[in-house]
Amino acid sequence: MAERTIGVGLIGAGFAASTHARAYARAADLGARLVAVAGQGRARAEELARKFAIPAAYDDYRRVLDDKGVQLVDLCVPNNLHQPFALQAIAAGKHVLVEKPLTGYFGGPEAREPVGSTPKRVMLEGAVSGAERLLRAARERGVRLMYAENWLHAPAVQKTKRLAEASGGTILEIRAQECHSGSHASYAKSWRLAGGGALLRLGSHPLGCVLYLKWQEGLRRDGRPIRARSVTAEVGDLSQIPSVQREQETWLVTGWEDVESWATLLIAFEDGSRATISAADTVLGGMQDSLDVFLSNGRVRCDLTHSTLLQAYAPSAGIFAGEYLQEKLETKAGWSHPSVDEDFLLGFPQEIRDSLEAVLNDRPRSARRSWGWRSSG
Repeated sequence: MAERTIGVGLIGAGFAASTHARAYARAADLGARLVAVAGQGRARAEELARKFAIPAAYDDYRRVLDDKGVQLVDLCVPNNLHQPFALQAIAAGKHVLVEKPLTGYFGGPEAREPVGSTPKRVMLEGAVSGAERLLRAARERGVRLMYAENWLHAPAVQKTKRLAEASGGTILEIRAQECHSGSHASYAKSWRLAGGGALLRLGSHPLGCVLYLKWQEGLRRDGRPIRARSVTAEVGDLSQIPSVQREQETWLVTGWEDVESWATLLIAFEDGSRATISAADTVLGGMQDSLDVFLSNGRVRCDLTHSTLLQAYAPSAGIFAGEYLQEKLETKAGWSHPSVDEDFLLGFPQEIRDSLEAVLNDRPRSARRSWGWRSSG
């Protein structure tokens, strides 16, 4: 039995909160204990509480902040609430784990036009100042502010890092993508709530992974990280293509307000290497997370979501109706790639475990130690 315990309060009771709750259940040996949850509507919070045996369920997030049994607040709320809720949790003396993105630009109070039309420089300055405010508050209060990024903890990504190290070669190019068929969250369609479209919501995962691998390569070879030198991007809403609009039936998610549903990012690094990041809400066939690393003396390919470890076939969708196969899979008919442990393969339990150990052992998170970050988590 663990000598120490850490009480966790979930704010949010949707898809992300359920994913995190499963991860905390797998960290019981560390003393992790879900003690409270707050959701938008008491019924939703109570449903999650019943499913994971959480003692208290609220419809007011401030009840979680006031709970003396909560030492760590896990924010699984709409993106525009990350900064204000995190600041309140920090002020209450709680450690904080924030879902991606840490913060962003969501428009000023007087803005009347779609936020997506705001000059990008204004957005960047707003997002950076918001992040700096969070870091400063956490340092002053003496609590850990931690960013929830699962890709870095995925077993395939960590193995890729070790293979690149073992090769001694140069990473010439990386191609990474996270593609979905829409979002679980309705707020994802609005910039004021989401802070951006596919590039921010989905591309943040492969982007963080690419930066991490090049950072590590530089430290290994020269004792200093290899940083990005320049970035270019192309974005758009592919659901607005006229012929798509005319289709009587479409499987694509539509209704994106002022955010993109498709994006490609090109990074040029200081050493001349390149990386391409793809993110889209217009890809059918189940969530697609992949990483392709081209070395000067080898190559590594990762498929985080379409593993061939298990494949299944059904002539009709109803045959496997009672069993989960894969996130965002439109139909269970035909061939599929059921994930044997989707949460683990995507790094969610490892991400949560690392966060808990950072708090319990008063140490930086493992990713931060590897990157040499000077943040609060």
